[in-house]
Amino acid sequence: MIDSQKPELSIIILCYRSEESILAFARQTKKLVAGLTDSFEIVLVGNYFEDSGDKTREYIHQLEQEDEVYRGICKPKEGMMGWDMRKGLEFSRGEYLCVIDGDGQFPIESISNCFKKIKEGNYGLVKTFRVTRGDGLYRKTISAIYNFLFGLLFPNVNARDINSKPKLLTRECYNQLNLSSDDWFIDAEIMINIGRLKIPIAELPVEFEKLAGRQSFVKPSAIIEFLKNLFKYRFK
Repeated sequence: MIDSQKPELSIIILCYRSEESILAFARQTKKLVAGLTDSFEIVLVGNYFEDSGDKTREYIHQLEQEDEVYRGICKPKEGMMGWDMRKGLEFSRGEYLCVIDGDGQFPIESISNCFKKIKEGNYGLVKTFRVTRGDGLYRKTISAIYNFLFGLLFPNVNARDINSKPKLLTRECYNQLNLSSDDWFIDAEIMINIGRLKIPIAELPVEFEKLAGRQSFVKPSAIIEFLKNLFKYRFK
């Protein structure tokens, strides 16, 4: 690696409750990213609720012992996905910052496509949009309604799929966003701020896989939270 203190690319993997499955996902990610650049780090965000029995941090520590390219951040949780993402971004050191979920629904090959795109164009952010989804009618319907409402409320944000990942940002773009969401609204906050700042973005198609091994963490309460935040951000 070149200058391990300031790598070219940071991959931030959100590992909440991934447990042993994060081993294969992280190793596959490392193999892919090593073909893109020799200056990178993989940040594994394994924040946990106390007394939950979540063993993800043990597997993250195993990866850290295996290779110094892995850097774990495993703290008692003070929020949900937004808090995890913000902690991972704050901990990362790269010139480019790429956030992806560690559950395997987004194929890791999409990291390569986003990285190549952001380096060839004048973009602050490159992300995916889901052209196919394997997660069932319930999630498809929620996503369609959410993206429709988002487009109505924030017409200046030129994006088709607000919550899709990976999201790959330049360091300069990230520094302008001043993110604060601790909950599931973090993806929307990123896109709202990018639209407000008129930062150029690009979107690439991706096939979204079926979630294997566990149920979705997106519950009805999270949907209500999404809607409340949409209107709060629009009219504040």
